[in-house]
Amino acid sequence: MAPRPGPRGARGFGPDRRRMDRLNIPRAHLATAPRPTRSAAPEPGTLAIDQQTFRDLEIFEAQDGQPGLFRLLDRARTRGGAEVLRKRFLAPSSDPQRIRAVQAAVRFIVEHRAAFNGLPGQYAVSTFENYNHWRLVAPVSHHPVAAVVDAVQMLLESYPQYQQIGRGARETARMLAALRRLTEDPELAAAPGELGTLLAEVREILARPALAALPRTREERWRVWRILAVDRVLRGPEKPSLERLRELLFQLDALSSMARSTREYGFVFPEVVDGPPRIQAEGLVHPLVDEAVANPLALDREHRLFFLTGPNMAGKTTYLRASGIALYLAHLGMGVPASSFRFAPCAALFTSINLTDNVRAGISFFEAEALRARDIAAAVAAGIRVVALLDEPFKGTNVKDAMDASRAFLSRLAAREQSLFLASSHLIELAEPLQANGVTTCWRFEATEVDGQLAFDYVLRPGISAQRLGMKVLEQKGVFELLDAADAPE
Repeated sequence: MAPRPGPRGARGFGPDRRRMDRLNIPRAHLATAPRPTRSAAPEPGTLAIDQQTFRDLEIFEAQDGQPGLFRLLDRARTRGGAEVLRKRFLAPSSDPQRIRAVQAAVRFIVEHRAAFNGLPGQYAVSTFENYNHWRLVAPVSHHPVAAVVDAVQMLLESYPQYQQIGRGARETARMLAALRRLTEDPELAAAPGELGTLLAEVREILARPALAALPRTREERWRVWRILAVDRVLRGPEKPSLERLRELLFQLDALSSMARSTREYGFVFPEVVDGPPRIQAEGLVHPLVDEAVANPLALDREHRLFFLTGPNMAGKTTYLRASGIALYLAHLGMGVPASSFRFAPCAALFTSINLTDNVRAGISFFEAEALRARDIAAAVAAGIRVVALLDEPFKGTNVKDAMDASRAFLSRLAAREQSLFLASSHLIELAEPLQANGVTTCWRFEATEVDGQLAFDYVLRPGISAQRLGMKVLEQKGVFELLDAADAPE
């Protein structure tokens, strides 16, 4: 699995600048403080995931400042839909039934995508919002005589506002007509999951007599009385109904976005299972890596510690991130970048991949590692079903301490039957004591040397890697050659 993240090539996984510029992602959840947020007990049905994990998996922002996973998967047509999608990304579900309901909705939209291509876009929504929220002249009276007086006065004194009202009324009516066509499509009558609930509420609102009487055909020019009659309905008693329809449209847009990105990138829908913790995947890839090599993943109660070794640059960290991203997307209810994926939902997802020190707070790198270990330990000790991804734990101390701390920490984690752990390490001596617990499986990445140059195939293999390539990498980068040349006599 190639370790260098970059935009997807032939499959089109690259940033959409217009979409990126459209939504300004709040950055409160992207704080750069190295001390991770302490993990509180998760809300029922919600996957507990903290700032450190969001950063490690590059959900909202990549390390090099490039767009994170969210912006690359965002296919929403409206700003409101993108905001609803962002909220979903911030709070994935841990409830199997809820995940299945979202998954059923997304799958249904993929299978009936033509029907959802007609959802109103940002122009229609912006026109409606301006029309419904600006301080325009009040709608004309219901009384016939007063209505004539109001209309004449508006045309004489506030003609520019009358034009705004006309444009807003026409575009809002068209937006309602688009939603009506969606709900009246016979193929969508039995939409499953939360999609069915959303469409049922849209149908109920559109069936209100005042809205049902609105014109359904597009007219280039409406007569004055038609505009004012429609305006009287839209900005009068039915204004709350229209606000609710707008919210429902954003929910539909968010689900459609998940469906579009799932289909566009060929993601597969996971199988959600009940019972003990389990993750089984084939063809797993990192979605932000160009030409990524596919690999398997297997964890369950009997094999709950996945111990990964290999030389630098062989793909260990990328593999951990790929596993975490796939599991995260599976909890969202959308497709994942794999050829098959089967999992039992967990309650908390932790990563310890890209920790840093904090000089101002007086927290060293190793202390940051210790605090992160405490976060994971607290969740596990509380009986929460945890999946944790650990990249070279305790590398901030000397080799002896790192060996002792890793063995003690990982052995205690492996004793917890309700959680699953993936850990990479250069300390191959850990393999023997960890395998003694009977629940650890060992995997490795390897490198080969071709014409004096290191080559990596990023293929996951069973067993332990004993390769030591640090000196070789330094030699290939010319480090020693530069220093030797500098010391050479003139």
